[in-house]
Amino acid sequence: MKTGFIGLGAMGAPMASNLHAAGWLTAVWNRSPGPAQSLAEQTGCEVAEDPADLARRCELVVICVSGDADVLAVIESMLPALAEGKIVVDCSTIAADSAREAARRVEAAGAAFLDCPVSGGVEGARQGRLAIMAGGEAGALARCRPVLEAMAAGIVHMGPVGNGQATKAVNQIMAAGINQAVSEAMAFARAEGLDQLQVIEALGGGAASSWFLNNRGPFMAREDFPPGFRIALHDKDLAICQAMAEAHGVQLPVVEMSRLHYRRLMGAGYGDEDISALYRLKRQMFDNPPHPPQRDNEGQA
Repeated sequence: MKTGFIGLGAMGAPMASNLHAAGWLTAVWNRSPGPAQSLAEQTGCEVAEDPADLARRCELVVICVSGDADVLAVIESMLPALAEGKIVVDCSTIAADSAREAARRVEAAGAAFLDCPVSGGVEGARQGRLAIMAGGEAGALARCRPVLEAMAAGIVHMGPVGNGQATKAVNQIMAAGINQAVSEAMAFARAEGLDQLQVIEALGGGAASSWFLNNRGPFMAREDFPPGFRIALHDKDLAICQAMAEAHGVQLPVVEMSRLHYRRLMGAGYGDEDISALYRLKRQMFDNPPHPPQRDNEGQA
């Protein structure tokens, strides 16, 4: 199946490279041409002139871009080249309603659409170990599953279009809560004078262990937060979760708190850092406690 890839950012570039390594990649396109040219030089794949050109050359098109408007713009550009037998797979994180709108446009052109958001971070993208939560028609997923397996360790069909994105929203809420817990606990460990790397080692096999603790805890210990999953992108995703929750008439406290914290970090210029940079605020909480310990007349706490 000739496969094209659109969107060669931090996640998309390694995903496309894994498709090439598995023998699937035919063509690529990126809004800024540099990443597409670079990948073409490394792999020998073709660089499409635009999304429609890529769709003409390929049976399967994989999209991985930043937001709802970007996905719909790419879809609109591809429409003249879509036809029966072609499949569009969107691995971006967007609202479920946006995925349904994308499907409506693609299917009107005769092609099939799958919403297949991914989880696993940049590490998972590089290793081809992403988790894919898929929404759409089972037959279309079966056709392109061998291609998706070049990028993923697991693919779960969640039902109709939109269910993939709804599942990803669940993931992003959980990620926010885990980030809150781990960053707060690591700041507490520092305040207690513990060696944070030893804390990670000690807890890594216990009930509090998690992928985030083992892979992002060291970022906190070093106070260095290279982009894995950028704060600005998680904030965008949590805004989607917020809107979905509001449709049910509820607020999600973890989401509300995380977005408040992320806005502070983005305002301080940390929006492109990994979400584990939330530790910066948790550390400051201990360095400048809002309620300093009270001492008695003898100076004892």
